[in-house]
This record gives sequence, structure tokens and C-alpha cells, in this order.
Amino acid sequence: MINLKRICIAALVVVIASCSSTYEANVDFDKNTKVDTANYKTFAWLTSGKIMAPAEDINPVMKVRVDEEIEQAFIAKGYQLIEDAEKADFAISYTVGNRDKIKVSNYPATYNTGFGWGRGYYGGYYGGMYGSSMATETRVRQYTEGKLAIDVYDVKTHQPAWHGWATKRITSADKEAPSAAIKGVVNQVVAQFN
Repeated sequence: MINLKRICIAALVVVIASCSSTYEANVDFDKNTKVDTANYKTFAWLTSGKIMAPAEDINPVMKVRVDEEIEQAFIAKGYQLIEDAEKADFAISYTVGNRDKIKVSNYPATYNTGFGWGRGYYGGYYGGMYGSSMATETRVRQYTEGKLAIDVYDVKTHQPAWHGWATKRITSADKEAPSAAIKGVVNQVVAQFN
């Protein structure tokens, strides 16, 4: 009985872990190798509006959250925020956006019946004895994917120095606690900067 309980708990942990990692942010960056960022100490916003080319329908409350989180993320890395962009070592700006997406998945009808061993079992194991006439199930899911991109510009050379970005599927939990979602994504992007 105890072993069965442990197996069930282990299986549940694996399922939960696989579900939670599905909607993690995809984070990456591109660095201009001609610009040395090693001695940066101070930063400023590139423009007073902070965001580069805001969308017409941008949520102003969300924009303030993003502004503040980006500032705090760079400060946490040891950089000092100053007002005058011309006196800073680097200037920052960002863009945000989202798009509605559709995911279409096709599975053999036996995939979710609980009978057999999953996708393609009968068609693959028995050499396709049911042939191409095997019934399939199609699932269509709509979701929103958000994107945040942060740009760093070298003040002395007026060159782009670094571009970091994240894309993330927006979940209902993200909508319920937007501040935590924004903070997490911003910190993941800024962590890539050095």
C-alpha cells in the first residue's frame, strides 16, 4: 500500500512539473560584439516615454508595471539609474506586444480512450491494421502569446549594444496576477545582460 502511494505521488509530481514547464517564458538575447559593456555603471531611459513605439491599445497600468520592473531589474544587477541619458553609460528602451494564436493537434481516436498505450498504438504496433481510415480527433486551442523585448544602447557610440527578449503563453494565472508575471519575465530577460 505504501509503495502504491509513493508511485501515485511520484506520478502526480511528474505530471504537475510537465504542465508547469509548458508555459514558461522562452528567453534569448543578441549582443553586439563591437560594443564593450563590461564597464557600464549607469543607465537611463532612451526617451521620456520609456517604451519604444507603444501600441494604440496598450494598458497604461501594465506599462507602468513594466517600466518599474525593468528599472528595478537593472538596479538589482548593480547599475545606477540617472535622469540624463547623455551622461549615462547606456540607455534602455523596450517594446511589448501580444498576439492571439491557434494550436491544432490531431490524435488517433484511441489516444484518449484509456485503452491501449497511447498515440498510434494500434496503427504503429500492428502495422496499421486499421489503415488510413482510422478515426482521428482534432483539438483546436486558442491562446495569447505575449512578447517583451528590452534594448540597450551604448551612449558613447550611439550603437545598439544588446537586445533581449521573451515570449510567453499568457495563462489565466498570469492574468490574475499580472505583476508577478511581469516581474518574472523582466528578471529573466535582464538576467541575460552582462
